[in-house]
Amino acid sequence: MKHKPILRYTANERTNHWLVAILFFMAALSGLALFHPALFWLSHLFGGGPWTRILHPFMGVLMFVLFLGLVLRFWRANFITATDRQWLRRVDRVIRNEEEGVPPVGKYNAGQKLLFWTLLACMLVLLVSGVVIWRAYFSAYFGIDTIRLATLLHALAGFVLVLSIIVHIYAGIWIKGSVSAMLHGWVSRAWARKHHALWYREVTRDERPDTHKGAKP
Repeated sequence: MKHKPILRYTANERTNHWLVAILFFMAALSGLALFHPALFWLSHLFGGGPWTRILHPFMGVLMFVLFLGLVLRFWRANFITATDRQWLRRVDRVIRNEEEGVPPVGKYNAGQKLLFWTLLACMLVLLVSGVVIWRAYFSAYFGIDTIRLATLLHALAGFVLVLSIIVHIYAGIWIKGSVSAMLHGWVSRAWARKHHALWYREVTRDERPDTHKGAKP
């Protein structure tokens, strides 16, 4: 039992995550094509300018709906706690991979939790502003000033979302085993004990202190 891997993500959770990821890249590329003439060549990936304009909002709405699936699954695990605030005060040690004095964390550390709420905020802004500027269906109901403000907010939220996803990808690669967990669902006990000690104790009921500092996934 002590070498048996731990299930971190179910098949449904992994499928949900990758569908959101695929739609994010499609929505981001089509959005960039519409954002600036220098990037309009990206519209060829979607069949040209008219099709890009048609598909982009639908992809965005579908991405938001599927992202809500992740929110419903994981929001409880992403509340910020006193331990998380202590972790943030010592994040410089985490970056240097120095774990002395860094408090143990649950299923997600404070950085992951902040990213979760940032993604949710960006998604909400993109949805609301996107509805306002959706010419085919809704923009006729709003004044020009509202549309201009929504366009600005849409671009700003998209920019923050793209940056956040870049951080998410980098962190997933930096912490070896994170990408594998989202691909296959399982992590080793040593990995769980090293990176998410509180979560490890919760799922295994192992109350021993962390003594595996060099754990591999």
